[in-house]
Amino acid sequence: MKIRFASTLIITALLITAYSCKGEKQNETEASSAEEVKEAPVEAIMYNVDVASSSINWTGSKLTGKHSGTLSLASGTFEAKEGTVMSGSFIIDMTSINVTDLEGDDKTDLEGHLKGEKEGTEDHFFNVAKFPKGVFEVTGISEKEGKTYIEGNLTLKDIKKNISFPATTSVEGDVMTLNTEVFTINRTDWSVNYASKSVFGDLGDKFINDEIEIKISIKANKS
Repeated sequence: MKIRFASTLIITALLITAYSCKGEKQNETEASSAEEVKEAPVEAIMYNVDVASSSINWTGSKLTGKHSGTLSLASGTFEAKEGTVMSGSFIIDMTSINVTDLEGDDKTDLEGHLKGEKEGTEDHFFNVAKFPKGVFEVTGISEKEGKTYIEGNLTLKDIKKNISFPATTSVEGDVMTLNTEVFTINRTDWSVNYASKSVFGDLGDKFINDEIEIKISIKANKS
């Protein structure tokens, strides 16, 4: 009886954990076909991204835990009118994948796996030797439920998909800042399929969730 009761508790805990993880998706995006890049009006002001003061934070998870880290930007420009982004793009340096919740060999091993540095693992995740850059290009701005959404084409591993996410922008003097809320993308939309239970059906509990949480913080200076 005790063994049966303990087993029931374990199963219940796993179900609650799985349900909780599913319910925690924030601003889940739906990737769609790439769209035409938006052009700014002639009166828009151009800003150059300050890559040293900008970053992308990411979090990936599995049944037993999660890992988090950062990505750096290589370059970028935005055109804004009255503090609102009208158009723009930025380049993501995929070789800068950084794991922030681990140290030592564990950190080195996970970063190497995400980058595809070891022979035979190149395409498990991002294969940065073949695809060293990612790109985001603004295709539109919309308002939903009192929030401003930036719509744009995200290119990873040479696959371009359109997504949208809530963001706020502000301008003080010659400096523009753009900060997104945490939003979620499905990595398999860009063929990052390693250990995905939606792609491989025989993983048991050895899967990695398809969803990656992203938060973008950008500082840009008037050109």
